Amino acid sequence: MKMPSITRRDFVRLGAGAVVAGAAIKSTILDSAVLAAQSPASGTGRKIRFVSIGTGIRGCDLLRAARQVPNGVLVGTADLYDMHQRAGIEAYGADVPTTRDYRALIDRKDVDAVIVAVADFQHRRVVLDCLAAGKDVYCEKPMSHNVADGLAMVKAVQDGKRIFQAGSQRVSNIVYKKAAEIYASGRLGEVHYIEGHSDRNSPSGAWVYPIAPDATPATIDWTTWLRDAPPRPFDAARFFRWRCFSDYGEGVAGDLYVHLLSGIQCISGINAAPARAYSTGSLTHFNDGRDFPDLLATLYDYPGVTVNLHCNQNNAAGEPIIFYGREATMMISGNTLTVTPQDTSPQPEGYSLNGWTAEAKQQYLKDWHVAHPEPPATLAEVETYSAPRGYDDTADHIANFFRAVETREHVVEDEIFGNNAAIACHMANHSYFHHSIATWDAAAQSIKS
Repeated sequence: MKMPSITRRDFVRLGAGAVVAGAAIKSTILDSAVLAAQSPASGTGRKIRFVSIGTGIRGCDLLRAARQVPNGVLVGTADLYDMHQRAGIEAYGADVPTTRDYRALIDRKDVDAVIVAVADFQHRRVVLDCLAAGKDVYCEKPMSHNVADGLAMVKAVQDGKRIFQAGSQRVSNIVYKKAAEIYASGRLGEVHYIEGHSDRNSPSGAWVYPIAPDATPATIDWTTWLRDAPPRPFDAARFFRWRCFSDYGEGVAGDLYVHLLSGIQCISGINAAPARAYSTGSLTHFNDGRDFPDLLATLYDYPGVTVNLHCNQNNAAGEPIIFYGREATMMISGNTLTVTPQDTSPQPEGYSLNGWTAEAKQQYLKDWHVAHPEPPATLAEVETYSAPRGYDDTADHIANFFRAVETREHVVEDEIFGNNAAIACHMANHSYFHHSIATWDAAAQSIKS
């Protein structure tokens, strides 16, 4: 008996936990990689002494994750906002020196590495200062605020021969590593289309964060915070909601696309800027004075692959990435990977025979079945792979960075990888705001309309 094929609707339901009739399910819980990543290959037991520049939302998240990595030790933090300084110390759980002037930290000879978690527009200055001080750098995503910043950072990393890791943690996620293994094996067959989206439906998901009651020019060094942006009077909303504004951030592309793009690069092995990008979208529900749309959809041209991304801040539909292969479809949703086989067995023509006579149709089917004997019945097997409960890929990503600082091994999400993902984000925004197709000019290293 021939098993029924699995439709796209069935597949999406399966990814959400439903079982498709006629398909066997093989489920595997992956072993956590974090313990292996935490063990330095040299076996010296050396502690990586690091400082954190930026202890706001993401900075505190990184410090909480870094607590799980035993070969790292925090020795100082810096932030321009007094409450952020206190929050960073609480997040790591250690009483370390904290300051507004990060240069006092990177000048210390006992500091090996720096975690940079400042606003996008500050990445270039902070990272270049850290590299000039001889430090290895972990920089939060997106790597750059614009193309020129990214190119300057790549040059500085390579000139200084430092370890650099961009902070899109999915490239260290055990589920994404399994997906990369499956993709490289060829089991999906030809893959020419990849789809991903990241959707939210809340004020917080649209960065409408509350304004802290103590936020004043006395508690926030507004002048220094604006050092690489146009001057303006103190505005706490811009400080806390900086992702909404093009002076400081990259909107949904820089905050959300970058995760999808980094995951796709990691899995597919593509490590290049897209040739073209075309964006459309709108600013509707969260039209609160921000610069960026709350709905963005972009089509990218990569070598041999079309990538379709969208981010919607008006509906929460999850964050799937789907690879459509001729032999199988692979989807990652959260920390679960699902591989569903395509039915590629030969099939007799059906629809067009409606224009044939009954006699001609019967003869065609008779001849077809003679030429295609019925193969033995096989049961389609859907595979799922999941990370264990409580798995933290941010801890894995930081552990991999510390390991590279110790061993001088190459990191996957290096300055080239991070820059290519960031360029794709910049191209999406360029296309949206210029109402045109954005083209990457590799020779000129610039975006053209």
